[in-house]
Amino acid sequence: MSNSYFIGIDVGTQGARAVLIDVAGNVLAGGEQAFPLSNQSREEQSPGQWWSDCMLCLQQVLGEVRAHIDVSQIKAISVTSTSGTIIPLGKDHHPLYNAIMYSDPRSAEEADFCKKIALAANSKGYTAFNASSGLPKMLWFINRYPAAINQLAGFIHATDFIIGKLCGRYTITDYTNALKSGYDVRNKQWPSYIWEKLPIQKQWLPQVQPSGAVIATISPALANILELPDTIQIVAGMTDGCAAQIASGAVKVGDWNTTIGTTLVIKGVTTQEIYDVHGRLYCHRHPEGYWMPGGASNTGADWVTRDFGADLKELTAQAGKIIPTHYMAWPLKQQGERFPFIAPQATGFEPDGLSRAALFAANMEGVAYIERYAYEVIEQLSGEKVRAVYTAGGGSNSDVWLQIRSNVLQLPVYKMKHVTGAVGAAIIAASQTHFNSLTAAATALTQIEKEVHPKKEWMAIYDENYRQFINILVEKGYIRKTQYA
Repeated sequence: MSNSYFIGIDVGTQGARAVLIDVAGNVLAGGEQAFPLSNQSREEQSPGQWWSDCMLCLQQVLGEVRAHIDVSQIKAISVTSTSGTIIPLGKDHHPLYNAIMYSDPRSAEEADFCKKIALAANSKGYTAFNASSGLPKMLWFINRYPAAINQLAGFIHATDFIIGKLCGRYTITDYTNALKSGYDVRNKQWPSYIWEKLPIQKQWLPQVQPSGAVIATISPALANILELPDTIQIVAGMTDGCAAQIASGAVKVGDWNTTIGTTLVIKGVTTQEIYDVHGRLYCHRHPEGYWMPGGASNTGADWVTRDFGADLKELTAQAGKIIPTHYMAWPLKQQGERFPFIAPQATGFEPDGLSRAALFAANMEGVAYIERYAYEVIEQLSGEKVRAVYTAGGGSNSDVWLQIRSNVLQLPVYKMKHVTGAVGAAIIAASQTHFNSLTAAATALTQIEKEVHPKKEWMAIYDENYRQFINILVEKGYIRKTQYA
């Protein structure tokens, strides 16, 4: 048992990746293939090309480890991919059309219609449809290609296609992928309005299982090609954002993950579903019955390379010497905010006359204030305490920024060693095949790289600065004085 291994596959917008991990969470091998990114590839991509690249990734991984491990001890494989990407699948298991990407805006009209119908039906499933949601893309395809209906076996998600190629079963999806296709994760069923009010047949919708559920064993033909045992189990996957949350270690109630990349994305675990009347947060279903709420801000770290890219190392060193500052800055680089508050008129702000180092420090602090406000909103809506924050993304690579955030949040911040979707998929692969739960798997397989705690001498300063920041948002009309729920 101590020599068991697990493979995770991640198919993203810009490439495919695969990793192999051991029972301690060590990444023993990885493979990667890049996709050319264009305006067309943001709308449609070839599932066949995905699979070809996944095969190359798997061959890279196995080529790295075959001389060092017993590949017969590879126990399971799982997959993560983009949320909301839809593939119309033919009866021969071949796509009838390219994958309609989550980032394809062409289904905006269908999204408005789906939202209207779902709300009118008082659906308990997902109702906040937009052009990045799965259900509108199904409707878009039917509206434009009615002649394909006779050949249509069903609609599947990107994750489902790769799992189908691995084991031959294409009709299984998971809670997280099904959510934005309208699935009711509370009652674990597809809402009837989908086939009663929309031109979508019930049999076109996949069966839904919890992430980590065993779907089948690897297809014998694929096992033969890869020279692997045909006992490897293929496991229900997860969307990429949720898989990254798993890899971050935020899987227990009260644990939360902040990923600071281009945007700031927060995901966590609560015992109860969070219902946000404003639509800032939505909830995935945790495989163990808990809830995984999440929200994404337009604030992030895009300003770092855009405005300060030339001398980050020196600026970070200088910023470390002058924090805490008393400057109020918010580096929002586009108009409008969507989480933790909705303010389409919002614009960023900064004091005049600051040195580059001072502005750099103030911007880091401003993002931390937005993060704290987000967690205060979450606590108010959920009635549950945020216990710890796990972090990932480019913004987590700065020790100075980690220290600022820990002080502003007044919480420990943990940076994990391997925070990728592929590692998250590998953990999911292990969750029911080697461990008895996702919580147990993530506890065993995630590794803390850095642990940061608040400095007592800074806590009161940052607490006062945060209050000033909130007052500015109130004065500008972006939030109300007591706006949470």
